[in-house]
Amino acid sequence: MTLNWSQALTWRMHQQLLLDPIGAESVEAVVKRLAAIQASAAELSIRVRQVQSSSGDVDQALAEGRLVKTFAFRGATHLMTPEDAGIYLALRASSRMWELPSWQSFYKLKPSHWHLRKAVREALADGPKTKAELKVAVTAHRQFKHLGFAFSDDAKTLLKPLAWLGEMSFGPPRNGQTTFQQLDRNPRWTGIPDLDFAGPKAIENYLRTYGPATAKHLQHWLGANLGAGKLIRSWLASLRDRLALVEIEGAEAYVLPENLEQLMSMPKTNAVRLLPAYDQWVMGPGTSDTNIVPPELRPLISRGANPVIVAGRVSGTWAVGEDTVTIAWSDQRKAPKKQLAEEIERLSTILDRRLKLVIEPQQS
Repeated sequence: MTLNWSQALTWRMHQQLLLDPIGAESVEAVVKRLAAIQASAAELSIRVRQVQSSSGDVDQALAEGRLVKTFAFRGATHLMTPEDAGIYLALRASSRMWELPSWQSFYKLKPSHWHLRKAVREALADGPKTKAELKVAVTAHRQFKHLGFAFSDDAKTLLKPLAWLGEMSFGPPRNGQTTFQQLDRNPRWTGIPDLDFAGPKAIENYLRTYGPATAKHLQHWLGANLGAGKLIRSWLASLRDRLALVEIEGAEAYVLPENLEQLMSMPKTNAVRLLPAYDQWVMGPGTSDTNIVPPELRPLISRGANPVIVAGRVSGTWAVGEDTVTIAWSDQRKAPKKQLAEEIERLSTILDRRLKLVIEPQQS
């Protein structure tokens, strides 16, 4: 079956709640669709996909345990649903970085010392703790006394594997400070599944929202710099009877069979959307995907510029001022002023202040 990228991106926009009519799904339902949302982009990424929303909805979902915040893809902090988080953490933990000789040498920790996990659980047993409080509790153990320096590491390199193994997640902020809490205190948490279950399940979840997707897309999202990356081919083979292959402008891509009919029948769109930096629209397939991000805009998008997408493709960037939204337009096509103005109306409602449109050419 042969498709073009316009069809593929239109269907993907539909699946990601970026086509009119915008959906009425809950905060956690939006996050579940996208698998994970980078925490720095979370509130606006979610709200642009909801017809009605309020400031504070994301914080409330975190407080009620409908979402969890933890280290995930590429080591960044993400929001996920507690029901699905274990699937992605299993892939992240598959790197088993604590077994690397360099890791053992730097932290003076052998894999047999990973009763550190028990020490952390005990420290968090009576509730969330700041990093400083966690440091005091852990270094009180004689065998971990030397690890005080690791809790001053802004990269949180020691803490990340503990999150990937499901021992903890981010807790509610306290006086502006980050806290960590036991993850399994969340009644919705379903634990870390076996990798052989998690891998195929993660592929199906990805294709449901980011399909049609090539093997390169899957490698980017699920395998980059991970031990699990070597297993993607075998997971795809195990799913052979549950996937369909399509050709998109010469590239072989995977899609779930139940999505084929809708994918083929999607009408062409010229929908315009203003998305926040690091939105899943670009992070899911990766900024190297030239069908979405033109090469000349990749440095800007990778460094955190807000993308303007037209029919799924990044056509410029935007920045919000006190009472303006400035569009830096880079597409050869004429800027769709009417649609941009409508998007800014929507953004004005979300941000609760009146904003005016300013269009200027993208600076090279």
